[in-house]
Amino acid sequence: MKSLVRQWSVACVFVLADANAVQAVDPTKGESLYEKCHACHAIKQEGVTLGPSLVGIFGRKAGSLEQFRYSPAMRRSSLVWDDATLDSFLTDPQALVPGNRMPFAGMSEKSDRDDLIAYLHKATEQ
Repeated sequence: MKSLVRQWSVACVFVLADANAVQAVDPTKGESLYEKCHACHAIKQEGVTLGPSLVGIFGRKAGSLEQFRYSPAMRRSSLVWDDATLDSFLTDPQALVPGNRMPFAGMSEKSDRDDLIAYLHKATEQ
């Protein structure tokens, strides 16, 4: 019985330690990170931009806005934008969609991508 209690106690310590390691996302930080995107992408129904609008991006097929001229690579992609695909794209756009036209080298910090995606959820709701 003591052995079982000891094992359970050790397991609880690992679970608590792992829970503390998880960082909360910060949409406010994501808003400041978005400033790098703002030159090309709108998050509200605005005028013409260099890149496609991000309004309603979640759940939308990549390369599907009729009013934007996408690269053939982006139009052919089968991506649908969600947290996972945005995370992959923001990490390395050319690796996910080789030949896309977005002139962005990527965002290496996972926490920055998470913060930006959290902000985009909040800012691009229709």
